[in-house]
Amino acid sequence: MDEDRVVRLLEEIRDLQHRQVEAYGRALENQQEAIRRQQVGVARARKLLAAIGIVIAIVLVIVLVLLRYILRHYY
Repeated sequence: MDEDRVVRLLEEIRDLQHRQVEAYGRALENQQEAIRRQQVGVARARKLLAAIGIVIAIVLVIVLVLLRYILRHYY
């Protein structure tokens, strides 16, 4: 009787460890997915910042050209 109880206890411990390993596996998959999404987000942010930088550079060039035109013709 005592031996059966020990066997059941060991089986329960084994089953709990299996569930824990499965939970760690799911946690690892979730972390990998989160990292992938962060990488996609960073790539989008870099593209957006590059586009905004180009627009700002174009606007700055236009302002400088207009300022130069105004200074040459009106002063």
